[in-house]
Amino acid sequence: MMQPSLREFMASDGYRIQFRHWQAQQPRGIVIGLHGIQSHSGWYEASSRAMAEAGFDVYFADRRGSGLNKLQRGHAIHGMRLVNDVRALTALARCDRRGSVGDRYPSLPVILMGISWGGKTAAATVALFPDEFAGLALLYPGLEPRLRPNVWQRFRLNLARRFEVTKTDIPIPLRAPELFTDNMEWRRFIAEDPLALHAVSSGLLNAGRDLDATLASRAKFIHRPTLLMLAGRDQIIDNARTSVRVSTFGTKDLTSVCYPNACHTLEFEPDRDTIFTELTNWLGQPWNSRHEHSG
Repeated sequence: MMQPSLREFMASDGYRIQFRHWQAQQPRGIVIGLHGIQSHSGWYEASSRAMAEAGFDVYFADRRGSGLNKLQRGHAIHGMRLVNDVRALTALARCDRRGSVGDRYPSLPVILMGISWGGKTAAATVALFPDEFAGLALLYPGLEPRLRPNVWQRFRLNLARRFEVTKTDIPIPLRAPELFTDNMEWRRFIAEDPLALHAVSSGLLNAGRDLDATLASRAKFIHRPTLLMLAGRDQIIDNARTSVRVSTFGTKDLTSVCYPNACHTLEFEPDRDTIFTELTNWLGQPWNSRHEHSG
């Protein structure tokens, strides 16, 4: 069975970020994966393997302060810090490809995939740097969560930013395993996962607000083909508001799929192979013609 290699890269501020690299035998594209607020790349091994077996090199990083990254747990200083981390991993993936095949071969399309909270970072990154990516895949993205900060919480976050209070541990809301899946085995996996994140800093929460603001002002610049996959029984994401938000993107090539009986984490669904097939089929469409249609 195909297994990933564990690698790391150095971000522009010197932070070392761990990632899983699933290397396809004959790659026809590159997928950069971004996980949710509590999870890490190890939650998504089945889908990563499916994408690699379908011909896509998968670079799935653990967000700084998450998963295998032990330093500054649950923290990021601002939204652009997370965007810059994504761009650094993307540059490494392109460099890997050039080093393995030389300059005689055309560059592979790079698709940015954001899962749950990682959808914020993915969408904001493509909004800021649309020409660096061939496409955007959003899986139950955290663009419009059901639970949002109230007035008092927003006030406290504003104070924290103003006075540079960035490392206070704040419990992650909506982290109960039953919100993610109906499957008891996967619920135990989530509850017992030693790498799962259970608290974050006000800095990371404010970084999320930065990403929201970026997307609100620059959604029209997302002109690349976009895939939206939603879970019909999601208790974390507001699907209706999310669909409306994605409809403001500038792309003319939007594919939207909803699995009516699924819970939040599609990775843990019993029919996930069907979901993975739909994902890899979307990834496998010809990207040159799609650019002409949506650019």
